[in-house]
Amino acid sequence: MLLKDLQVVLQVAEFRSITAAAASLDMHTATASAAVKRVEASLGVELFTRTTRKLTLSQAGERYIPECQRALQTLDHAKHLISENSGAISGELRLAVSSDLGRNLAMYWLDNLASQHPELQIKLHLSDNNVDFYRDSVDVALRYGKPEDSNFYGFKICDVPRALCASPEYLTLHGHPNQPKELDQHNGLFYELSGVIHNNWVFTNNGEQSKVRMKGNRASNDGDVVRRWCIAGKGLATKSCLDIAQDLKLGKLVNVMPAYEPQATELWLICPSRQSIVPAIRLLRDSLRTETAKILASLPD
Repeated sequence: MLLKDLQVVLQVAEFRSITAAAASLDMHTATASAAVKRVEASLGVELFTRTTRKLTLSQAGERYIPECQRALQTLDHAKHLISENSGAISGELRLAVSSDLGRNLAMYWLDNLASQHPELQIKLHLSDNNVDFYRDSVDVALRYGKPEDSNFYGFKICDVPRALCASPEYLTLHGHPNQPKELDQHNGLFYELSGVIHNNWVFTNNGEQSKVRMKGNRASNDGDVVRRWCIAGKGLATKSCLDIAQDLKLGKLVNVMPAYEPQATELWLICPSRQSIVPAIRLLRDSLRTETAKILASLPD
């Protein structure tokens, strides 16, 4: 059984299609199909149930694929340990990042890493949905909020303040609210995750909390879309100060009601286990801490 064949099997399991898996691996469909057959022949079971319309995991496949994924991660970890001893950072780093942070900041940080370490290959997975490390084939995730799953291992990158923001044009047309009770006269722009619209906003002023259930006509499961709506003058939004740092500096967005602070959050680098932490991830962790500190330090109080 060849390692390359196992990698093909994992891709087929991810895409539920031999053709799509072959395309992602830049190989012929027949080559990918032959790899799957070799693995199945070696195991003596069929990993996939095939019909004319779709391909699904068999019962044996449901049990085998997660273990196969973990085994390949262990081998990859061993490879990275050798690289660590040689002082080189190499191999493939598959990183999942939320959409706004990924498009506007993380991709540039990763470009810097790649230029400094030519042997490092980066794959960026952009999504605001919670990552499934085995299903989505990623090594590490950069996410707002402390990991809730105790099986995961994470590095806290930084504390992240949030801000209520709007464009200057919106405030000119609709007025500038000074306290939470005035927000009922304004349009909210909402983030939606797993079908839940985050329209309950909490603000703190001198240790006292104010809760507001906002009304609004726009919601998206993509944080970058909410930011773009806000810049376009469609309403008010609560955003991470990392995500809108450049917009604040350029005057595209204004910090509204600065005396009332939305609930802060944390930025974490999350791994599926302690064993999955390789030199490239440690390098990424240190780089992220440096880059985020620069941005937060550059913002007005």
